[in-house]
Amino acid sequence: MTAAPDTDAAQDTPARTSRRWRLGPLLPARLRPLEHPRLWLELLCTGLLYWAYTLTRNAVPAHRTEALHRAGAILHAEQALHVNIELTVNHAADRVGWLIVGMNYYYATLHFIVTIGVLVWLYVRHGGRYRAVRTALYTATLLALAGFAFCATAPPRFLVGRGFIDTVVVHHTWGSWASGDVASLSNQHAAMPSVHIIWSAWSGLTLACLARRTWVRVLGVCYPPATFTVILATANHFVTDAAAGAAALAVGFLIQRLLTGRPAYAPLRRNARTASQP
Repeated sequence: MTAAPDTDAAQDTPARTSRRWRLGPLLPARLRPLEHPRLWLELLCTGLLYWAYTLTRNAVPAHRTEALHRAGAILHAEQALHVNIELTVNHAADRVGWLIVGMNYYYATLHFIVTIGVLVWLYVRHGGRYRAVRTALYTATLLALAGFAFCATAPPRFLVGRGFIDTVVVHHTWGSWASGDVASLSNQHAAMPSVHIIWSAWSGLTLACLARRTWVRVLGVCYPPATFTVILATANHFVTDAAAGAAALAVGFLIQRLLTGRPAYAPLRRNARTASQP
């Protein structure tokens, strides 16, 4: 005869394992509400992020030489690993005038428009998920600002003699953050990690996970790869910058999970229920 399995022990083991590997929450319940925060508080947080960005922008000129050296080192490492596709994409896109001009405008505008639009949509339509998803974005952005402050890195287009085409300058794209007087308002050595990848991947994930219309979810899936292509074609980022941006966003979601103890995105079947929470 074989002994009957220890049912209590068998049932208790998964529970103990689940508790052992549970991530968070580090915050008490009163600091993890499900309703969205007040609008004035969100505007304040956004203002503080912009203030932090201004500090890093003003500090970067003192590190311009180091930023160029780091960019050269990244290019050399990518060549050794045979992942240096930036120059090929840059030259291929530059051969089609309307395409590269469109990419220049894409780089300068959609980065802000789409991210702000998704934030507003999330705040209005998915209040129960807003805090968690927004926290991941803000945390990843703060990590990027730390990278700009302590590891300023130049974009490929600044590497004179390496063959990269500064598509904004060549095609005289109006209003770009990377050209003319407007360039003084933008951190020109903020390539590592790529905030374009952080924001586009966050926007794409949010739409893909929470949107109800299929075509919106498809756009969410397509947006990050399109942005990745644009940042290479315009010679504004290396592949390594994009990888670092994706890693920063992953850390942002991990920190959010540790703080709240719950995933940022609910399963799609629970969207209607979470959206109706107070």
